[in-house]
Amino acid sequence: MTEGTISAAEGGDTLTRLEQEGEIAADYLEGLLDIADLDGDIDMDVEADRAAVSIISEAGSRDLQKLVGRDGEVLEALQELTRLAVHRETGDRSRLMLDIAGFRAQKRSELAELGAKAAAEVRSSGEPVKLDPMTPFERKVVHDAVAAAGLRSESEGEEPQRFVVVLPA
Repeated sequence: MTEGTISAAEGGDTLTRLEQEGEIAADYLEGLLDIADLDGDIDMDVEADRAAVSIISEAGSRDLQKLVGRDGEVLEALQELTRLAVHRETGDRSRLMLDIAGFRAQKRSELAELGAKAAAEVRSSGEPVKLDPMTPFERKVVHDAVAAAGLRSESEGEEPQRFVVVLPA
């Protein structure tokens, strides 16, 4: 086997590890929901080589909005706490993604549109476009949208003021 290829056994091991991360995260989040006396269902998946856990509610997401916070600040903190809980159990660093009440899914859609619009603007003007500061998650979504549009982008600046610059071809 050459370097950079993954055997079926290694791929299965990765999937099993990510599913285990999701289960640990789900248990942690169920405990959190119980403590906070909030209703929510937990959905687990594996997306883009990451465990993905979502908390959803059929009774409307008003209560869950407390766990999202303003501009997703509470969601980001809960994601980090959940990653720490997974790390404590597995000993491995987790790249788990947490979504609550569809906040990240909606944000991903908006950011993909922003990236596509910025790419179109750069294509028509030939000039780089600087976007507002974003979180690492937000920048990743924009970078992916710009790449899908056939252009390239870079992140510049220092956290928390790091931003994306969309560059001409």
